[in-house]
Amino acid sequence: MRNFFAELKRRNVYKVAVAYGVVGWLVIQVTATIVPALHLPDGLTTAIVVLVLVGFPIALVVSWAFEMTPEGMKRTADVSPEDIRSNPYWSKRKFAAFIVVLAVIGAGLLVFRLIGTDRRAVRSESDDQSGHRSAASLPVPEKSIAVLPLANEGGEKDEQYFSDGLSEDLITALSQFVGLKVIGRTSSFQFRDSKDDSRTIGEKLGVANLLQGSVRRAGDAVRISAELIKAVDGSTVWSQHYDRPYKDLFKLQDDITGAVADALKTRLLDTSEAIAQNDRPPSGNLEAYSAMLQGQFHFQRDTAEDYRKAVASFKEAIAHDPRYALAYARLALTETFLSDDSPVTAKQYLEAARTDVEKALALNPDLAAAHNARGVFVLFADIDVKGTEAEFKRAVQLAPNDLNAIASLAQARAALGHPEAAIEPIRKAIAADPLSANWYSLLELDLMAVGRLDEAEAAVRREMTLHTSNGMLSRSSGIEVLRGNAEAAFERAEQIPAGELRDFAFANARQIGTDHDAADAALKTVIDRYAATSAYYISRTYALRKEPDKVFEWLDRAWAQRDNNISILYYDPFLLRYKDDPRFAALCKKIGLPTPAEVAASKT
Repeated sequence: MRNFFAELKRRNVYKVAVAYGVVGWLVIQVTATIVPALHLPDGLTTAIVVLVLVGFPIALVVSWAFEMTPEGMKRTADVSPEDIRSNPYWSKRKFAAFIVVLAVIGAGLLVFRLIGTDRRAVRSESDDQSGHRSAASLPVPEKSIAVLPLANEGGEKDEQYFSDGLSEDLITALSQFVGLKVIGRTSSFQFRDSKDDSRTIGEKLGVANLLQGSVRRAGDAVRISAELIKAVDGSTVWSQHYDRPYKDLFKLQDDITGAVADALKTRLLDTSEAIAQNDRPPSGNLEAYSAMLQGQFHFQRDTAEDYRKAVASFKEAIAHDPRYALAYARLALTETFLSDDSPVTAKQYLEAARTDVEKALALNPDLAAAHNARGVFVLFADIDVKGTEAEFKRAVQLAPNDLNAIASLAQARAALGHPEAAIEPIRKAIAADPLSANWYSLLELDLMAVGRLDEAEAAVRREMTLHTSNGMLSRSSGIEVLRGNAEAAFERAEQIPAGELRDFAFANARQIGTDHDAADAALKTVIDRYAATSAYYISRTYALRKEPDKVFEWLDRAWAQRDNNISILYYDPFLLRYKDDPRFAALCKKIGLPTPAEVAASKT
């Protein structure tokens, strides 16, 4: 046994083991440092670790069986003692120095990573961990405001639409002032009847000022109390009580907006493109305006039943004022969304939406809401992504602070092959509306498309604190599928209620697992149930099976079905792996998207 250990020493097996261990550790540290920094696939670090571990016994075997001679590597059995003595030899001192240098480099990298991790951990309490810091942790601009929903003091629950509508109008009006950060409706309205103090609300929304108050409408009179306060201490900056005839409502709104703007020392936007936007009928008809507010109240509830009620209200507004462009625009948007509710009524709603959105633009071509509505319509009805981008671009020009227009334009550009360009605009929407889950869902899709899975997962976790939806659970499972983690993907799919999203999440998780029979059965299930309506999603499942012929066969079916999901092709990480296939470019030409070569050229 003593001779065996002596032979290990003579053949430098010990030195190889030590050197390999230190070098291998150094390689792992370097990989773990540069992979996240360069946003490389997460699996690369795992692959390097596996290779280092597998290589260790191989290195030991090679060091035992072979010797390095001036003529090259030879089997130890074929090398004479004289050759061994003449081989290049490192002294113990040189070898120790070599090992120490490598160890110091590796330790330095480890310390660097630990410091970075510690900083991220400290930041995580005030960070949504998706690369966008939360409102509470960002510097709060002095010119920033949240309009809390005005309390309805009319005594009638049915009158809430009126107080909500006035609150939304104030948000819209204040959003048109230079350098004024105005929090979006979704976030502000979460503080209806809140017991939080002003400091807490200000911290959660990231604003220095709050506008609060109440409204009472009784017959031909309206009373509004409004107060602008500093969030940090609740002190009053400005307050006023108004008792006015109902017929002077619009003048009253202007007075409040002007008073708040004066108190915050800001002024209206003054650009060559921006044009003042408001919800008022051109005739000044208050019945039309009231019907509009009722329609918007139901639209915000986001259910098929409420959409139908909104349609009735918008039509009532138009009946009172046939030149009410905004009513036509919102009617068209609601009809477009209703077309997605049932295949039976889809054509009917889309035909009505086409007529109504064109009427809105004919009445007021400078209405941002009309361009927003047309952008959504041409995507749903015509799958015209380039046309969609043009409409949203015009909407942003007209209303630079319109969050829906900003986010919609970002996603249109993602659909045209630039998901990386959509990330920052979506983060800006989050900053202006930090408690809205919708922006996080878009951010998750864009981050997944560019392979930033850790950030996408962090965005999912943040969204989960605001709102749990089936779509969010599906995206969470999809992130694990992209990581190759079948068990985690399956666990998250199990949280989705029974239905189409759950079936596809299960099917995709099965494709990356080891049970091939289960994978085949899951694929058959989604084909049997959804072939007539969801060919696009079936193509994604085939992409995970690495069957490109089937992928493009089902994508062709999706286009034949005019499945508007095909518009997300360029920010779908499941299908982007085939973008170098000639059939991908051919499909893009067919559906009016730029080819991968055209996308690459546009980035240079």
